[in-house]
Amino acid sequence: MMGIRPQIILFGDSITQQSFTPNGWGSALADNFSRKADILNRGYGGYNTRWALFLLHHIFPLGLANPPAAATIFFGANDAALLGRNSERQHVPIEEFKENLRKIVLHLKKCSPNMLVVLITPPPVDEEGRMEYAQSMYGEKAMKVPERTNETAGEYANQCITLAEELSIPSINLWSKMQENEGWQRKYLSDGLHLTSEGNAVVYKEVVRVFNQAGLSAPSMPYDFPHHSEIDSENPEKAFTIQCS
Repeated sequence: MMGIRPQIILFGDSITQQSFTPNGWGSALADNFSRKADILNRGYGGYNTRWALFLLHHIFPLGLANPPAAATIFFGANDAALLGRNSERQHVPIEEFKENLRKIVLHLKKCSPNMLVVLITPPPVDEEGRMEYAQSMYGEKAMKVPERTNETAGEYANQCITLAEELSIPSINLWSKMQENEGWQRKYLSDGLHLTSEGNAVVYKEVVRVFNQAGLSAPSMPYDFPHHSEIDSENPEKAFTIQCS
């Protein structure tokens, strides 16, 4: 039906919340799907999967006439915060993390069995970059040990990949993908955790690749309303007549 655009929801933590900034991976997706689909940013800075569960029914209500066509689930950076360190209130044990992700995916599939659900792993962590950032923000009061480690982020990333395989859904291993390039620490991360423009570009490229593989490709989708070239200036209404079969 003309005029109804499919929705694609980006669900995650601050790395999703910040994705609509200039050069963000979410704003690049919105541009890519312009006039084809609506990209909704549902990123919540500081959230872990335990807290995300409270939002599920609000963001993905059951029984919608037009449920979202696709969703990205991008958590783990906060769940992987270490116990006994500065950000321990965000820590979620790794087994619970995997089960929380499972609950999120199964809820989305309950909303719509046809929804394309893509799991994205947390990115790598540059511990040195985290320390420098803390130093620049808090000086003497800065943490003396990193509150996240790259090794732990990798363990949480592995749980994402394993779960995606168990549930037969696509995933993006951002943790390993970013570390394929030398100098990833400064190139892709702005403060050891959040993304630079280049880091955002990696996420965007990977999401589009996975969407395309699953048959959700902007070039092959119809416009919501006729392209201006299809409108006859003498009889404009003709282009807008919806044919009822």
